[in-house]
Amino acid sequence: MLRGTIRDHVTHQRRPFLRLFACEQDLSHESPDAPLPVAVATGVEPLLVVGAMAGG
Repeated sequence: MLRGTIRDHVTHQRRPFLRLFACEQDLSHESPDAPLPVAVATGVEPLLVVGAMAGG
C-alpha cells in the first residue's frame, strides 16, 4: 500500500520531508537496512510516518 509513497519509484531513495519515529526516537536518518526497534517489530510500539512541512 505504501509502495512509491515513502520511496521514490525510480531512485528508491526515501522521499524528502518524511520523518520516521518509534520509541520516542527519530529514525529518519537511520540506514534503510537498520532493524526496527524490538518494540516496533513485536507490535508493542507504533512506527509513525510523519510528513514534515517546510516553507518560507
